[in-house]
Amino acid sequence: MKDSRPAEDGAAIRRRRICPDCSGRFTTFERVQLRELHVLKKSGKRVPFVRDKLARSVEIALRKRPVDPQRVERMISGIVRRLEQMGEPEVRSEAIGAMVMEALRGLDDVAYVRFASVYRDFAEASDFESVIGELARSHTAIAMETVKPAPASKEDDPHDD
Repeated sequence: MKDSRPAEDGAAIRRRRICPDCSGRFTTFERVQLRELHVLKKSGKRVPFVRDKLARSVEIALRKRPVDPQRVERMISGIVRRLEQMGEPEVRSEAIGAMVMEALRGLDDVAYVRFASVYRDFAEASDFESVIGELARSHTAIAMETVKPAPASKEDDPHDD
């Protein structure tokens, strides 16, 4: 091993290694797994939670989007941490999907709509319109919260003579 250091805000260890046979260099990441999680699917089937499957589904939603890969990795690590901190050995697939939707909403609108189309099983164009409308309303609400009128000065008060 050539080098070892914390990564992903301390949630993983990044190691630079050298192959003893060919002297090629490569990087590995080691993550602490707090517990063995299982996903309860809509069908009732119980399957092991696979972090890479979560990452792949997020990457598909983010394909060709201008989002920093490190932000995506932090988002995925945050979701996994939340799942582990729930303390439950089983997590419903709907709960995982909701966490991804929440995280994508703050990361990229297009990825949010793409993920929603699969997660909510869109059947027609009006399903897309509905989600886009939700996003527009939420952006409007956020914009209105951040724009607050400046307090009136004494000079502007017509009752002050």
